[in-house]
Amino acid sequence: MGDLVQGSFPRQGAPIWGRQRRLWWLLWSRCPGLGWQRLRSLEACCGGLAGAWDASADELAEVPGLGRGLVAAVERFRHGWGPRPLEAFAPRCRFGRGVLVPGDRSWPAGLRELQRPPLQLCWRGRGSLWPHLGHGRSVAVVGTRRPSLHGLSMARAIGAALAEAGWPVLSGLAEGIDGAVHGGCLAAGGAPVGVLGTPLGRAYPLHHAALQNQVAREGLLVSELAEGGRVRPGSFVARNRLLVAMAAAVVVVECPVASGALHSAELAWQQGLPLWVVPADAGRASALGSNRLLARGATPLLLPADLIGQLGRGPLARRSPAADPAPARGCQGAEAEGLLAAVGGGASLEQLSLALDRPMAELMPRLLELELDGLLRAEAGLCWRPC
Repeated sequence: MGDLVQGSFPRQGAPIWGRQRRLWWLLWSRCPGLGWQRLRSLEACCGGLAGAWDASADELAEVPGLGRGLVAAVERFRHGWGPRPLEAFAPRCRFGRGVLVPGDRSWPAGLRELQRPPLQLCWRGRGSLWPHLGHGRSVAVVGTRRPSLHGLSMARAIGAALAEAGWPVLSGLAEGIDGAVHGGCLAAGGAPVGVLGTPLGRAYPLHHAALQNQVAREGLLVSELAEGGRVRPGSFVARNRLLVAMAAAVVVVECPVASGALHSAELAWQQGLPLWVVPADAGRASALGSNRLLARGATPLLLPADLIGQLGRGPLARRSPAADPAPARGCQGAEAEGLLAAVGGGASLEQLSLALDRPMAELMPRLLELELDGLLRAEAGLCWRPC
C-alpha cells in the first residue's frame, strides 16, 4: 500500500498528519455520501482535501465514484460551511481531541487491513489503552442479546478472568452477553473497551447508560460515528469489524444463526485469529450458531481458566520482580529459540503455525511473550519481525 495520495491509508512508519490535514479529513468525513473510498479519491484527485474544497463542480464530477448526483450534495455541504470552513469547524471539533484519524500514531494497525476502514474513531476514557488496541493486545467477547442463564454466567466469568489476567476486554455494550462480559470485567477491576454502534453520547439500550458511563471511566468507549451522526440499520453490524481488527483473539459465548456475533466469528476466521466458543445446549435456538462454529473447528471453551492458560498474561498484568521473576515466562530456552528461528526476517501467524506444526492458538501467547520481552515486533496482519 502507498500513502493517501495514492489512494490508501498510511502504514506504520508513514508521516504523521499535521493539524490542518487532520481537520480537513474530519470536516470532509461529515459530508453526506462520502465514505472511505470516495474520500480518498477526492484527496488523490484534487491534490489534497483543502484543494477539493475549492474545486469546481465540474472538477468534482470527474472524481471517480462521485458523479453529478453526489456532487450536488457536496455543493450543499460546502455552501453550509462557507469558503473558510476550518475557522468554524476547528472549535466545534475541539481540534480533533478525543478523535483518531488514519494518520495518527495511535491508529490501530489492524484497521489498515480492513476493506472498509473507519474514517475516524471517536473515543472517551483511558487513552493509555490505545497502544494495546493498536497492536492487537486485547480480547473480544461477543454473543447474543438474548442468552441463557448459563451464557450470562460464562460471559461474566470470562470478563472477570480476562481482567484479572491483565487483558483489555472488547465488546459491543449491547444487551445480553456484551453487557455481562463488561460487568464481569468491571467487577474484577479490569479495563473494558466498548465499541459502539451509536455515537458516544447515546446509550443503546437506554438502560445501559450507567454501564456505558462506567466503561468510559474505567476503560474506553469507541465509535466511528461522530456526535450527531445518523445510526443506520447496519451500524451495529459494521462495528463488529472494529472489534475483531483490534483483538488478539475472539470468544463467542452464545449466539443464534442470524447474529452479529456470528459475523464477528467469520471475520476472526478470515483474519486468522484464534476463535473460542462456549458450548451450549444443542436444543436452544440462541446457541445454534455458536454450536455450529464448534462443528466447523472452533476451539471449545469449557472454563475461563483454559482461555487464560492459552493466552497467558495480558499487557495490563501487574508484574513485580518478587512475584513474577523473569525465568518464569512460558516461552524460554529452546522453545523461544525455535520460535525466533521460525520467524526469521518476518512471518505471519499462519506461516508459523504451518512451519512449526502447532496450532495458532498455542503460538499466539508465546509470540506475545517474546514481543513483551523486546525480541519481536508485531506488525499489521498478525505478522512478527525480529527487533
